[in-house]
Amino acid sequence: MDTTVGLRERKKAETRQAVHEAALRLVVEHGLDAVTVEAIADAANISRRTFSNYFSGKEDALLYGEEQRIRRLVEQVRSQPAGLTAWQALRLSVQELYHQMGEPEREWALRTRLAKRHPSILARQLASLAALERDLADAIAERESTVPPRVMAAAVLVALRLASHKWTEEDQARTLLDVVEETLTQMAQPFA
Repeated sequence: MDTTVGLRERKKAETRQAVHEAALRLVVEHGLDAVTVEAIADAANISRRTFSNYFSGKEDALLYGEEQRIRRLVEQVRSQPAGLTAWQALRLSVQELYHQMGEPEREWALRTRLAKRHPSILARQLASLAALERDLADAIAERESTVPPRVMAAAVLVALRLASHKWTEEDQARTLLDVVEETLTQMAQPFA
């Protein structure tokens, strides 16, 4: 029974990832406005109905990778040793996640640029970040901090978004981790 559930969940995750990659590839090649949900479904070799089982629109499919990274960040924070402050757990989690995932690919930078140019992507991104902000706040709520968890979570997510924008504006001249670390250090004083 557990094997079936595990296999089913793994196949769902693979389908989500395939749809995300198809959406990203098509949007990079043709532009957001020229890409339809049907085109994404065709490129991922699934039906329109199956697409709707996974994503509510092309923006959701496009932003799936970013949401997964933040979910992994939340999991990293939860797995940090109990003796760390909220800020220490967040900083260490960002570093560990970067080392696990490596430098983002070119497409990640392109998606970041798209979000800045397309209101529909930016709106969807901000809505998703609001939900993930609550999860991140819950993950740090039990840790010592002079700053309320929701404030810290929101600030960190904004810093990560700003760092990714700066990284793309610099045409990836430095590693994303270098830009993230610089941005987090700039905001660290109130949280340390």
